Amino acid sequence: MTELRADLEIIKNWITPGSRVLDLGCGDGALLAALRDERQVDGYGLEIDSENIIQCVRRGVSVIQCDLDAGLPDFDTQSFDYVIMTQTLQAVNYPDLLLKEMLRVGREGIVTLPNFGYWRHRLQLGLLGRMPKSNTLPADWYDTANIHLCTLDDFERLCDKQNIAILERLVVDHAHQARAGVTFFPNLLGEIAIYRCQRGAAS
Repeated sequence: MTELRADLEIIKNWITPGSRVLDLGCGDGALLAALRDERQVDGYGLEIDSENIIQCVRRGVSVIQCDLDAGLPDFDTQSFDYVIMTQTLQAVNYPDLLLKEMLRVGREGIVTLPNFGYWRHRLQLGLLGRMPKSNTLPADWYDTANIHLCTLDDFERLCDKQNIAILERLVVDHAHQARAGVTFFPNLLGEIAIYRCQRGAAS
């Protein structure tokens, strides 16, 4: 059995057994391997890093080397039950277009992202005048893959603009635990958000 990060364990439990899954920025393939072994999922991964692709192959995960900024033109509309992006949306050049694409090829999307509106980030930026660093954003501003950081409110506004319905949202700390107060002030107290969404009726 594949041991997963806490966020990937949460996502695994949202996936219906026997589904078709596409994982965008699939990393070392740990999630897809667990879904295959425990949920009998037919899964594919897209990844750009060569070392991660080697790990996917070792796990027996089907993976394609791909730059997500090019979109998903090789995949038919609604060809997957779920399309997953974990900690990837903020690292691409065109997150709004990729969000549209993932919900074109998938009936549902699952997205995780760090919350730039978390109170410690606000404090560092407001009092110190520096780009924040934290457990969820550990890199320096000049050495980070994150190029489009956003708050939870920003992401949800984008969903509203694109007529994307949010089916479920889980807001957690860096250890992926729900804490007291996060339910009432998610954009202030949440460090990471996990969303399950689909295209709205008028999309």
